[in-house]
Order: sequence, then structure tokens, then C-alpha cells
Amino acid sequence: MSPAAIDAVLLIAFGGPTAPREIRPFLEIVTRGRGVPPERLEEVARHYERMPGSRSPLGALTLAQARALERELARSGAPLPVFVGMRNWHPFLHETLADMTARGVKRALGIILSPLRTEASWERYQQDVTDARAKVGGAPEVTFARAWYDHPRFIEAVADRARASLAEIPPAVRVRSPLVFTAHSVPVAMADASPYVADLTAAARAVADRLGHQRWSLAYQSRSGSPRDPWLEPDIGDVLKRLAANGERQVVVVPIGFVCDHVELLYDLDVEAHAIASAHGLALHRAAAVNDHPEFVAMLADLVRGTR
Repeated sequence: MSPAAIDAVLLIAFGGPTAPREIRPFLEIVTRGRGVPPERLEEVARHYERMPGSRSPLGALTLAQARALERELARSGAPLPVFVGMRNWHPFLHETLADMTARGVKRALGIILSPLRTEASWERYQQDVTDARAKVGGAPEVTFARAWYDHPRFIEAVADRARASLAEIPPAVRVRSPLVFTAHSVPVAMADASPYVADLTAAARAVADRLGHQRWSLAYQSRSGSPRDPWLEPDIGDVLKRLAANGERQVVVVPIGFVCDHVELLYDLDVEAHAIASAHGLALHRAAAVNDHPEFVAMLADLVRGTR
């Protein structure tokens, strides 16, 4: 489908609870059939409860991305409505597709708001769109934008966020301070069947090159699922301990695998990882996610226009 053929854009995101009473029902949907121990589920619920208003900011941040994209498309002379559909909470994909159908949308470009490709972060989203379309009579046709982990505008948006955190470090030690790029851990078997690690490595290297910063490494965070299964390592906590043991006193953590400052950053990094770093004498500077950074929004517009 050519860019001229679409009449709407669908941003596809994970979803998150918007009120305290929604936390556990949301987590039950997310973990259904995955063998997550009940105690882990309750632990994560408490993470959400620690957020302002006991809610996830993901929905509001994704909506901000959608509105910013609408403005960018209008500014460039090719206005299109931008809709948001979630996999795991309201507005569910089938709810959004029903709304699009009622508004006369026939052909939409779906943009998966996950930079790294694996079954859980890419194919599952596409299948959920297919399943949601089956629930809605006359649902719009949806084609998907290409992978964008290496898009120059995404790389620049991440680099700009990292640059701001590097600026917090005294100039005398800034160039030697390590960058640690993080992404969500996934089962090793899933990673081996996908380009997930290759995508992460390429994106991180491109950001480090853009910054001219040679000291960087990868880490994984927010592990869930069965404790019996091997997941991608090293864990961010272990990396921070090792850096401290090697004499580092400053580190910049760049959550390149996430596009919103939601609970997996606000708790897993800003609370848990920060506590580990502090306990080992390490100052942790956490780069913000891209959120609605102008370069990220411009990248989304490039995807809509089919340009790079």
C-alpha cells in the first residue's frame, strides 16, 4: 500500500492501567498463559501502585505521540487522523478499529511502537491487529510500517536524550563514563528466533557513534515469566554492580528499547536500579525515553510518508 493510499494512521502500543482498580485486571491480561508466579504478579502490581495516581503514564504518553504526529503531518501538507490502539487495555485494538470504521476509515498504516523485533514485540502485535479486525465488521485494512530501530531520526532522538544525561556528569570524567543501553529481557529461545539482539546492538552502536562515545554496553531489564526459563542477560543490576566494582562512579543508562517513560522505566530503573547503583557508590543518570521528542515524531511522519 502506497502512502497516498492510506487515510489514517494507527499507533499500536502495549497498554496500561489508568486507575488503581484496573491494575490487577490489566496484569492478568498481560500474563495470561505465560506461567508468571502469582507472587511476581503481586510484586508488579505494587510497582504500579507506587506511580502517581496508581496508574501507568503509557496511555497519555502514546496519545501525546499521536497528537504530535497529527500536527507534523498537517504541517507538512499531508494531514491524516492518527488513532491509538492498545494490545492489553483500553482502548483495545478492536475498540479503536470500531471507531475507525465508524469514521469511514478504509486503509490505515499501523506503526508498532516497539523498536526491536521479536515475536512478543512485533509478530504478536500484528496478529492482535488481525484478530481485532475479525471482531469488527467492515474494519479498515491495516498494513504495517517497516522496522525503524535504525532510522536516523530515532537514533538522533535517543542520542539527544542520552546527551542531556551525559551533560549531568562533570566534564573531566564525562568522556570516560560508560553508557549502558537497556531493553526488555525476553526468553533466550525467543531472542534466538528473531533479530532482537541484532536490532538492539545496531541501534545502540549507532547512538554511541552519533555521540562519539566509545564506552558503551548492553543490559536487559524487567524480566518476567517463568523463573525456570533462561532469559537474556546481563541484567542491569548485575551490570551496575560490575561497573562499581571496576571503579566507575558515573553511568548513563539509556533505555533504547522503550519509547515511553512508563512503569518499566519509572520503577525498574528509577527505583530498583537506582537503589542498586547508590548502594555501590555509583551515580546513575537515566536518559529519558524518546516520548514525543521532535525527531521521534518526525520519524513517525517519515514512516507514514514512506521516506527515510
